[in-house]
Amino acid sequence: KSLLAVMGAFGEGHGRCDCGKCVCDEGWSGEACQYPTNCDLTKKKSNQMCKNSQDIICSNAGTCHCGRCKCDNSDGNGLVYGKFCECDDRECIDDETEEICGGHGKCYCGNCYCQAGWHGDKCEFQCAITPWESKRRCTSPDGRVCSNRGICVCGECSCHDVDPTGDWGDIHGDTCECDERDCRAVYDRYSDDFCSGHGQCNCGRCDCKVGWYGKKCEHPRSCPLTAEESVSKCRGSSALPCSGRGKCECGRCTCYPPGDNRVHGKTCECDNRRCEDLDGVVCGGHGTCSCGRCLCERGWFGKLCQHPRKCNMTEEQSKGLCESADGTLCSGKGSCHCGKCICSAEEWYISGEFCDCDDRDCDKHDGLICTGNGICNCGNCECWDGWNGNACEIWLGTEYP
Repeated sequence: KSLLAVMGAFGEGHGRCDCGKCVCDEGWSGEACQYPTNCDLTKKKSNQMCKNSQDIICSNAGTCHCGRCKCDNSDGNGLVYGKFCECDDRECIDDETEEICGGHGKCYCGNCYCQAGWHGDKCEFQCAITPWESKRRCTSPDGRVCSNRGICVCGECSCHDVDPTGDWGDIHGDTCECDERDCRAVYDRYSDDFCSGHGQCNCGRCDCKVGWYGKKCEHPRSCPLTAEESVSKCRGSSALPCSGRGKCECGRCTCYPPGDNRVHGKTCECDNRRCEDLDGVVCGGHGTCSCGRCLCERGWFGKLCQHPRKCNMTEEQSKGLCESADGTLCSGKGSCHCGKCICSAEEWYISGEFCDCDDRDCDKHDGLICTGNGICNCGNCECWDGWNGNACEIWLGTEYP
């Protein structure tokens, strides 16, 4: 408090500092010598100068003296301050402990800013995870905490919601990585004019329709083909243009992610990522990948060359490893070989260690399971690098086709 007085004295220039207290010049009074003894302002003019942005005199937390607010601090603790007494640090006092921000944070103008590992209006709640783990969970793919568009609270991002309608807002995503405002040519929060009307906004990036390009799909692309002819050339033998793994422009496919040669082919029909297991091992280390299919070495078989043809265990031992918790062999949906379940090929959607998963439960986008950008792992999509979303439909990489 004495520091405030000293600063006030120097700022106002109407007194001198003596042992931490202001000794005011004649005609001035107050803790920082900020109030003139005689006022040449009318009461109306004085009150006008004391009104805050809501036209409330001294924020109802003080009295007006010659155009300056004197804040209510009868208890002498100096918790009410500001030009218009707009800051009330009493709001930061924890009702139970009677400490500022529960002793776990600092108060600035009535708001608590908590130390790492604490949260709540009064920093009264401790996180169940370490500050390091909290930061890790909140870090977006570009390395920024909540993409610099939100606040990290115990490992979860609270995004700065800029949508006044109260909907989910223009900024969203687990790490606030998606900003739909980036899809608008001119930002108008009440407008739905995304991507200049020529594309779809995916996590703040425009996916342009055929015949348009640019960051906001604002530039028309000249092409001698009609839209139908272009899509037809891009479709080939696939049901979707570019096999759902690329962008079709004037009859030519650009496979994505850009620069990843594992996705290739005239219509992006070859996806060698399908040869990898969840750990990224290609064909189990026992084969080579050709257009998304594993060619196994001699002595190995299976979709990912994961099964050895020879087995050094008895049939009884093998079956013991294939039984699920209820005693059923491979959930009744596959056969057992050398202690591992081989799920029925006729039912393509059956998977899992005991053939107990149904890949049809995985989310789809554009009719494709995991949008073709990840592996369906027991009902949940495990997305490849650069992709996000329940169905791996959102590209978060540094480049976008």
